[in-house]
Amino acid sequence: MRYFNYQEFEDSATARRDGIDNSLSPAARRMVTILVETLLDPLRRVWGGPIVVSSGYRCPELNLLIGGAKHSHHLLGCAADLIAGSPDDHRRLFRLVQEMHERRGLRFTQLILEPGARWIHVSYVPGDLRCQVIDREEPHD
Repeated sequence: MRYFNYQEFEDSATARRDGIDNSLSPAARRMVTILVETLLDPLRRVWGGPIVVSSGYRCPELNLLIGGAKHSHHLLGCAADLIAGSPDDHRRLFRLVQEMHERRGLRFTQLILEPGARWIHVSYVPGDLRCQVIDREEPHD
């Protein structure tokens, strides 16, 4: 883990405010290591600038409190919401992950550009590398 650390994945203003222990379990720590070494570190290396984990691991209590999905990859330590600057930067980062997939064979479970390009969500679940891409900015019929 070159560009990221475990504390980034545990940190949550909501957890601090509400006194929730959002510490990584040993299993979640292993999954974060896989996510970072397989997906996030290579992405950061190519991106060439800072990428911030705005939401990483979520214990069940925290996930419930913030209204996270019942089967969120964040619960496993397999997902991160990333911020890399402006919405335009997020759009470029989103496209970069797609290019790395197409040209370098980078694998992932999900890549989501959130509405307004406020952040991107990436996940890496071993055994479920479907490379699903969701652009929530695209108009839908």
